[in-house]
Amino acid sequence: MTVTDADQIRNVVLVGHQGSGKTALSEAMLHTSGALSRVGSVPEGTTTSDHRESEKERQMSIFATLLHAEWNDQKINILDTPGYPDFASEVIASMRVADTALYVLDARSGVQVGTEMAWSYGEQTDTPSLFVVNQVDQSDIDFRGIIDEVEDRFGRGAAVVQFPAGEDSRSLIDVLRMQQLYYPEGETEPEVQPIDGAYEEEAQERRETLVEDIAASDDTLMETYFEQGELTEDQMRNGLRLAMIERELFPVFVSSATAEVGVSRLMDFISGVCPSPASRLVETEEGRELRADPDDDPVAFVYRTMAQEHVGEYSYVRVFDGTIESGQDLENASTGSTERIGQMYELNGEERNNIPRLVAGDLGALVKLEDTGTNDTLRAPGSDTVIPPIEFPDPRYRMAVRPVEEGQEDKLAQGLHQITDEDPSLVFNHDSLLNQLTLSGLGETHLQIAKSRLERQAGVEVEFMRPRISYRETIQRRATAEHRHKKQSGGAGEFADISMLVEPLDGEFHPPDYVDVRGEEMIETDWGAQVHYVDAIVGGVIDMNKFFSSIQKGTLNTMEEGPVAGFPVGDVRIVIYDGGMHPVDSNEAAFKRASFACFRKAFQKADPVLLEPIHSVTITTPDDFTGDIISDLNTRRGRVQGIDTQGPFQKITAEVPEAELHQYSTTLRSLTQGRGIHQTQFSHYEAMPSNVQEEVVEAETAEVAA
Repeated sequence: MTVTDADQIRNVVLVGHQGSGKTALSEAMLHTSGALSRVGSVPEGTTTSDHRESEKERQMSIFATLLHAEWNDQKINILDTPGYPDFASEVIASMRVADTALYVLDARSGVQVGTEMAWSYGEQTDTPSLFVVNQVDQSDIDFRGIIDEVEDRFGRGAAVVQFPAGEDSRSLIDVLRMQQLYYPEGETEPEVQPIDGAYEEEAQERRETLVEDIAASDDTLMETYFEQGELTEDQMRNGLRLAMIERELFPVFVSSATAEVGVSRLMDFISGVCPSPASRLVETEEGRELRADPDDDPVAFVYRTMAQEHVGEYSYVRVFDGTIESGQDLENASTGSTERIGQMYELNGEERNNIPRLVAGDLGALVKLEDTGTNDTLRAPGSDTVIPPIEFPDPRYRMAVRPVEEGQEDKLAQGLHQITDEDPSLVFNHDSLLNQLTLSGLGETHLQIAKSRLERQAGVEVEFMRPRISYRETIQRRATAEHRHKKQSGGAGEFADISMLVEPLDGEFHPPDYVDVRGEEMIETDWGAQVHYVDAIVGGVIDMNKFFSSIQKGTLNTMEEGPVAGFPVGDVRIVIYDGGMHPVDSNEAAFKRASFACFRKAFQKADPVLLEPIHSVTITTPDDFTGDIISDLNTRRGRVQGIDTQGPFQKITAEVPEAELHQYSTTLRSLTQGRGIHQTQFSHYEAMPSNVQEEVVEAETAEVAA
């Protein structure tokens, strides 16, 4: 169909726990609309949405897939998202460009962790929402219990529009229309029947509750309800739409996606009641509001990028204002560069249809943009409009990565750039001090999928290892040392004599009586440590104008690989207070070697210790699991800093050594049945216990020997 304005468009995102039936529902919506001639199956790997090899292999959604269907002269864009927590970034990005979120609940399980996580994202984006209780044609379904659970977890806004007519049934009661709908096997349209006597009383009660909830959401409707004692179906639809936009009411529907029960009625509601893009104003970074007017200047937002075999890179966009067309020049707000719009597509999974334009409110894919990525705004040249970027979650799981075959490091680097550009919740980092490349993501499965993508897209096989920890070395007290470097092998030799004091850099310098400070310099090292150099040479026994820089180089070389276990040395003070030089044999190389050796001597005498990075960890969990989490933190040398209550959840803050957080997201998921999440942030370095230090030194010594 030809779309000319935003009122013809509905953008919906299917969210919920893994296995709740989102992909099956999207498949049923496509088939019911006529977009598909036959329904695909997740176990058989034949669905339109889960078309990628990794999804077929695992029988689960991994990426958000853009689909579309035509219904009642409207285009319904459908975003089918993963339910597994490791792929939360796909849900967050899709929620950002949808106008209605459909929370799919498994009727046998009710509210699950994936539902709760998606709900939190919907709250952040203020997305109008409804619930679809799926698989209601199964036995042992407790519909009332599910509604109670929804209200307990998400508030009292659940507005029941439909309920199932018994167990193992293909019938449902629609209280908005006050009809019983029976879906014959093999049919997508229902037979409208009178409400069965067994459900008439419940239907009337739920109808009255729905009318009262809608009336209570709007003063005008409340007056009408008081005056007439009822609302018309049109008034109820309009009231529901406004209440959904304000997130005051969340309609509840029922379905059995695999049997296509309730799907056509759900699509009627999406097209007739759910808000269009024109119903929701979008605020830009500069504070303007966009109204999805196809005649305005064009504004398109790239919400994700993805390489597509035989096509190139897709840039998935939502047009927030105006109209974009092939051949048009648009400005990238992030880079200032100009992008010529080439081919654009509307998509149903991997099936693509070339279209000439996308109007305000629509979703589609652009190809072969030269300098545009996720979170970029494309706008009319000279415009100052910028769509606020999507805030993706911070990584929670980190592994070291290297190619299986030597010589493929460049290929690996290129592949990492590509997959992290496509998925901003993946982050890679190269630590030159540890000579280590790490890849971080939202969980173990997230990184396993990234590994598969590197093999498929970049042609490089990689392996993951436990990442090395960026320990530091420092000292705990003041110490002195002397070293004389003397080398004579015919001709000019080498001579340098240095007396050095070292101490922790933990406050002002209080020099001993034999130290007369003549000059000071504070240096920050490449690894972020500070070194306070003090010149206390009296009488010119060392020419500090000539040799001070050599002394600094020698000590810094030592500090790069500290004397204890080869880790960089942390904050110290170095005082050069005595020494000697030779008028012929003293040179820069001699003082560099002398200071190198002298610092090692002094460092070893000053009670050296290993410092380990400590992270501030925030854990959000249902109250039932708090005790188990704290017990586990104690085994990780963690220190609980506080516990705060946030509704049904507990927020635990703790300080935990980085070495004890390896694969913690997997452990936390196991401890909390998948309902706990955590965030970590580097806090500070502190001395590790002596027994732990012994283990680290032993391990590092063994690795060097190997």
